[in-house]
Amino acid sequence: MASSNIRHFRSSTLIFLLLPLLLQFYSGKSELQLNYYAQSCPRAEEIIKEQVIKLYNKHGNTAVSWVRNLFHDCMVKSCDASLLLETVNGIESEKASQRSFGMRNFKYVNTIKAALESECPVTVSCADIVALSARDGIVMLGGPRIEMKTGRRDSTESYGAVVEDFIPNHNDSISLVLSRFQSIGVDVEGTVALLGSHSVGRVHCVNLVHRIYPTVDPTMDPDYAEYLKGRCPTPDPDPQGVLYARNDRETPMILDNYYYKNLLGHKGLLMVDQQLTSDPLTSPYVEKMAADNGYFHDQFSRAVVLLSENNPLTGDQGEIRKDCRYVNSN
Repeated sequence: MASSNIRHFRSSTLIFLLLPLLLQFYSGKSELQLNYYAQSCPRAEEIIKEQVIKLYNKHGNTAVSWVRNLFHDCMVKSCDASLLLETVNGIESEKASQRSFGMRNFKYVNTIKAALESECPVTVSCADIVALSARDGIVMLGGPRIEMKTGRRDSTESYGAVVEDFIPNHNDSISLVLSRFQSIGVDVEGTVALLGSHSVGRVHCVNLVHRIYPTVDPTMDPDYAEYLKGRCPTPDPDPQGVLYARNDRETPMILDNYYYKNLLGHKGLLMVDQQLTSDPLTSPYVEKMAADNGYFHDQFSRAVVLLSENNPLTGDQGEIRKDCRYVNSN
């Protein structure tokens, strides 16, 4: 009798332990994992890194683009490379959204994909290219090395019609920005760290003239306002014109805590940047990150991982695109 109970206990335990695995197979969903391509394409991550370095040496701003791509792709429903789809066959590209204004270097994603396709055809997803190029781009910008899982698959649809429901505008209130990040599991501390990516790159005058015309925002440092007026001499800049200002003039291509030091000096470029110092929820983190670059990098790494793992397609969901710009035709 006792042995039959033990057998029953063991089989029940086995079923209990196997249940999550069975459910995983049934749903067609699996988890992201480190070194996902170890068997199917052993050099996948190395190839992406080589291409990111090569492109950075030719066009330094590509590294900034990779970081922005991760944000724009993963914030909208899923980290699934929906961002990269072109407007074709009834698909409305997310790149056409006003929120994507100023994004560039998409053609070089195709360069990375081509290098992978020549080694391992139809194996490495465009979604993983978005994630890993951002990881390697962050290193090129002097940021932290981040361990990132892979195994994302590519969407077969674009979410162009709803981009603005997910990606906050630079003029939105800080409470709205925080709630958008909270909805994908990034807390206040992580959100403040992710906004530190504004430490690199540049902003088009279209997005900042309202802070200096017709009158200067009273929260802005007057000398900084003069610099911005020099960069953006009219209140109605041409969106197609090369009219930009840098958020961080000290180290414009290094991902560091100068961004936070500038905020404390009233030199925030966008409305959302400067609001970080006035909101009681975010201001303590601004002060802490301004004082400690290592702490900023730690929090930035943590938040990037959370962002990169937002609701990915895995298992038999989605597809592996042959060309990142188009859904597979078969």
